Amino acid sequence: MVNIQRGEIEAIIDGESKMLCLTLGALAELEAKMAANDLIGLSERFENGRLSARDLMVIIGAGLRGGGNAISDDDLARMSIEGGLRGAAKIAVDLLVATFGEQEK
Repeated sequence: MVNIQRGEIEAIIDGESKMLCLTLGALAELEAKMAANDLIGLSERFENGRLSARDLMVIIGAGLRGGGNAISDDDLARMSIEGGLRGAAKIAVDLLVATFGEQEK
């Protein structure tokens, strides 16, 4: 069972329910793969709302590994995500909101 207070979410990937979480290790992975110098740089990158398919793969992959799933980015690339591209974008957004909180308006 996921705990949103710990930044965990659940998603259906390849027909199975998976837990995702951006742990400190997963965030460090994101910083490295997205060439961000720090967490502020990482969050600023997400604020513009523009994510590439590669960004979605990196975010979801890091979240899966942070959630305890032994899945490589290559494995993830071959998996189906419930809802297709829209579903992948929703997973990434839900994971970022669970980690960083909602932006105040």
